[in-house]
Amino acid sequence: MASNETIQGFLDGLASSAPTPGGGGAAAISGAMGAALLSMVCNLTIGKKKYVEVEEELKGILVQSEALRAKLTGMIADDVEAFDAVMAAYGLPKETDEQKTARAAQIQEALKVATDVPLACCRACREVVDLAQPVADKGNLNVISDAGVAVLSAYAGLRSAALNVYVNAKGLDDRDFAKSRLDELETLLGDAGALNESIYDVVKTKVN
Repeated sequence: MASNETIQGFLDGLASSAPTPGGGGAAAISGAMGAALLSMVCNLTIGKKKYVEVEEELKGILVQSEALRAKLTGMIADDVEAFDAVMAAYGLPKETDEQKTARAAQIQEALKVATDVPLACCRACREVVDLAQPVADKGNLNVISDAGVAVLSAYAGLRSAALNVYVNAKGLDDRDFAKSRLDELETLLGDAGALNESIYDVVKTKVN
């Protein structure tokens, strides 16, 4: 499982000529790092007398950030499986009309999955971006810079995964399916950029 690799092993895989892991896995890791950093800020805020008034709220956020970290880490393998399925479909025989028809249908089904997998990554990354707001506002000032790194990582994951949604949706014959995914993607991206910058500015003000 890619999620159980060492950092060095994962980076070596990214750098190699092998098609996976690739950008999809990198996007998931970016989101997972963002979630992990939010968890760290929460863990270093909870139990501190100075932050007792926000402790319960941050405990709730910690549960969410840890769930998102696990989900995004698992998406590394999801991305590999989706890519492999697309490649396997393209590799099917196409010598007869029947084979050509079956191959085309399999490619389309694989592309649908390959569109939905990065879209799920986008959803999770957007959740991390949203969670970064209260953490940046209320987290322990001694580690508040990590809330800034968290939102930047999650936003990078969101935009990176979006590229894979675009490229796979483009190849779909079912344009209604493609449009529904692209419409959701645009909603997820929506004000994410502005929110990313706003949270970054909050953190920057606190550390300056």
